[in-house]
Amino acid sequence: MSYSVGQVAGFAGVTVRTLHHYDGIGLLVPSERSHAGHRRYGDEDLDRLQQILFYRELGFPLDEVAALLDDPETDPRAHLRRQHELLTARIEKLQKMAAAVEHAMEARTMGINLTPEERFEVFGDKDPEEHAEEAERRWGGTEAYAESQRRAARYTKDDWKRMQAEVASWGERYDALMAAGEPATGERAMDMAEEHRQHIGQWFYDCSYEMHRGLGEMYMSDERFKEFYDSMRPGLAEHLRDAITANAARHEA
Repeated sequence: MSYSVGQVAGFAGVTVRTLHHYDGIGLLVPSERSHAGHRRYGDEDLDRLQQILFYRELGFPLDEVAALLDDPETDPRAHLRRQHELLTARIEKLQKMAAAVEHAMEARTMGINLTPEERFEVFGDKDPEEHAEEAERRWGGTEAYAESQRRAARYTKDDWKRMQAEVASWGERYDALMAAGEPATGERAMDMAEEHRQHIGQWFYDCSYEMHRGLGEMYMSDERFKEFYDSMRPGLAEHLRDAITANAARHEA
């Protein structure tokens, strides 16, 4: 059985012009011609074309491909072994490249457009993207996450410093509130919880009371978030969770 140049081009995903070129340089000469002089390719031609395309994909120039395929001391199995080795090496290289790209993607997850010097100036030894992977896993497909990405990508060093100052001020005042023995269900604690919700809305995304309750639960269930709030004052994560719940209830009543 033989195939026309158009059929072979379709099988192999190459152009007819490419096949004509391969024929012209003697790299792939069709084994048959029709009565009208048209090229016809047999199974052995297709096997050779497959070998050519393998080597081309691996970056070999056409003259080297011809030399490899026409080497009388190399049988088809040797070509396959060589190609397998070359492909394996390429896969390993691509995997390393993919890992490097993934690392870069993770580093950009929160869209923080700061130089290393600016990041250190703003955040010190704290990684601003410490929770980025977790945030993307939990909310990556939501509009809130997309909006957070859009806003964060626009922030300058001064924006981040102002945000950090607001967080620090809020933490100091919440610490004082707890030191004074204010209950989580009291007005002052609920007001602080509301300020926390509005801070998220101002800087990242519109945070509904339902979403805020979910965040409060996460501050207790996820050790990384719990550690962040408890570093302001031991027990603050739980107190804030309860204040968030109470604040949501009073606004949704």
